[in-house]
Amino acid sequence: MKAAVLTAYNKIEWLEVEKPTCKPGEVLIDVMYGCICGSDQHIHKGEFHPRTKTPMIIGHEFGGLVAEVGEGVEGWAVGDKVAPDPIIWCGKCPACLKGHYPACTTLKLIGVDTDGGFAQYISLPPSMLYKVPSNIPDEHVALVEVLSIGCHAKNRTNVKKGDTVVIWGSGKVGLCILQAVRTVTDNTVFMVDILEPRLAIGPNYYENVIAIDASKENPVGRIMKETGGKGVDIAFEAVGHAHEIEGLVNPVRGCIQSVCGGGTICVLGLGAEPAPIVFKELIWKEAIIVSSRVSHGEFAETIEHLKNGRLKPEALISKVLHGSQTQRGFEILDENPAENIKILLDFRS
Repeated sequence: MKAAVLTAYNKIEWLEVEKPTCKPGEVLIDVMYGCICGSDQHIHKGEFHPRTKTPMIIGHEFGGLVAEVGEGVEGWAVGDKVAPDPIIWCGKCPACLKGHYPACTTLKLIGVDTDGGFAQYISLPPSMLYKVPSNIPDEHVALVEVLSIGCHAKNRTNVKKGDTVVIWGSGKVGLCILQAVRTVTDNTVFMVDILEPRLAIGPNYYENVIAIDASKENPVGRIMKETGGKGVDIAFEAVGHAHEIEGLVNPVRGCIQSVCGGGTICVLGLGAEPAPIVFKELIWKEAIIVSSRVSHGEFAETIEHLKNGRLKPEALISKVLHGSQTQRGFEILDENPAENIKILLDFRS
């Protein structure tokens, strides 16, 4: 089979590799599409070293069809459409024993800690697979994983009908959060970013979305003006590596300043830089800070939303390339991040 192999950092080659065998207790998947994730970009640059090594097949956002069912596997048939959940937890650490699997102390991911789905075939245990209805387009199956991250963040903050929301960061994760909260509340959602093409996406797909360019105006001041000084119910920080803007607070502190009394702040951005905050601002509001990482079984919820047309995955897809052009996909994301959200890769054999 062919696979997009990371042969060296910053270099992916379309190579002939050994096709995986369908072992007992596993299901062989004929991969249809995969998506390049922000984590994949870090892996590609070598920023996950030594966790990731070369050569390896990356990719943890993908979907496909069951091509073969291994011995002892029941409930699956050739032709079933599937979305793999890439999370591998230990089941033994304190978090796992509480059933809080995203916080597993040794959490691993397909395509990060093992070979992944940027290939024509992959064999996985059925416990990692979710069936996808036939009415969901093949291209959208590869987006179930990242859309589930948005649903998990929404669930971590208990978004309710009528809530107002601000999302700092209008990239991959921020747009997924927007879609997730829109399954619950029709009230105002503010999107904050410094890249105008990204800011245009939310209002193009949803009503009552206000885009704020943080390079041109103070987001906190605009939010307070629009809410009559009350602030929003929930604020999400999905920026990660934030660009410092003179005169403006960092996104995490901006979230704290933007929420109403008793509001909730959810931090998802994985930036390595310190984010100074003033705890007095949080305490005065008796606000809550929670964090959100990966997903926690929200694949089923996401698939149900896709089935019923409540999500808009097409808003995330900027380009579709063949799997042999995977290296070019990474280059495009690096060259023009403002114009490109998700690069979809076609691995159909």
